[in-house]
Amino acid sequence: MTIELAVLLSFVSVSFAIFFGLMGLRRSQRQDDEKEATTMTTMIVKLENISMGISEIKSEMNNIKCDLNTQRERLVIVEESCKSAHKRIDTAWKGVRNG
Repeated sequence: MTIELAVLLSFVSVSFAIFFGLMGLRRSQRQDDEKEATTMTTMIVKLENISMGISEIKSEMNNIKCDLNTQRERLVIVEESCKSAHKRIDTAWKGVRNG
């Protein structure tokens, strides 16, 4: 009977060892999954922030392009006005010198 009791105790102890080993493996797998989910969430949030930053930069670039076009148009108007003023001044100057 002692041999049977020893075999039974060995079987029970091996069963418990396997059970607790599998439980530890599950727990560590669950912890790894939680860490990975946290890391992925952090990366997704950072990528969304980068995407929003890029969208803002694009919007600002479009505004700058519009401003440049407006300034270019105003510069053309000023240059034409300046050219016209020079013609008037030259004509007036010639009249003063000749007159």
